[in-house]
Amino acid sequence: MTIKSAVIESFAEYSQFGSLKEFNNHFEMWMADKKRFFSKGELIGLKRLARFAAKVPGVANAKIGTVLKAIYEEYGEMGISRSTFKRMFLKASEIGIFTVYETGRKNGSQSSNPYVFNRFPMNELPDGDQLSHPYKTIIPSETNIKKNNKREEKAAEEQSSELTEVKPIAEKTPEEHLFVSDRIPSDFVNLVKYFYPAEKSIEEFWRMSKVAAYRNNYEQETDLLLSLSLDSFKQLVRKLKLKVEVKNPIAYFTGILNKKFQELYFEELYNMKQVG
Repeated sequence: MTIKSAVIESFAEYSQFGSLKEFNNHFEMWMADKKRFFSKGELIGLKRLARFAAKVPGVANAKIGTVLKAIYEEYGEMGISRSTFKRMFLKASEIGIFTVYETGRKNGSQSSNPYVFNRFPMNELPDGDQLSHPYKTIIPSETNIKKNNKREEKAAEEQSSELTEVKPIAEKTPEEHLFVSDRIPSDFVNLVKYFYPAEKSIEEFWRMSKVAAYRNNYEQETDLLLSLSLDSFKQLVRKLKLKVEVKNPIAYFTGILNKKFQELYFEELYNMKQVG
């Protein structure tokens, strides 16, 4: 299908989202469920393209060169190549994250194509405890249907709400940690139990460690995940020992861990550029 080239506002009828918040929720769910199919460079391209879909929620009408320029301005020499962006485009469109429409100018020449992001199918919500499952090709939904399904929006908000409270540091009851899931590394349990002995607290800290690793594309590197999680928790403890008020310890811990993963990613990216 070919549509006439126009300003981005004219593509509002193609948006599947009632608000930017709703689009962001659905995009986060796409990333939680499908990011493992993309390289780190491809993820940078996809996430930057999504930022161009803010004026009309879920619809981006930027040229590839424009997106690459924006990435270069943000990351400098660590930007991505046109071929990397095209690989991302092929994967994302095949999976069903977005649908692309060809546009044409009045003189018949081709213009930039609008990327219409699709809603995440609610019957395939990602499971936070199962970070890998068989690949499925998603059939894109009709992009000219614009609706505001309140039940779906509520489900999206619940899915993206990951920071829960943990019990504050209390008197030590060592026996509680014995009921912690055996899927959690013993080194992590042995550290956390001295400060948050409740089994649910220990499990929540580890759950957020896995979430942080998954979001930063390091979920397969188990030794690295454990090492950075231990370092991040020790940093949280140092903060608490200094009598600094930490309103939400697990949010603080997750923030430290995310920062460590991001620093590692940029270090690896820099080293790749040096070798290349």
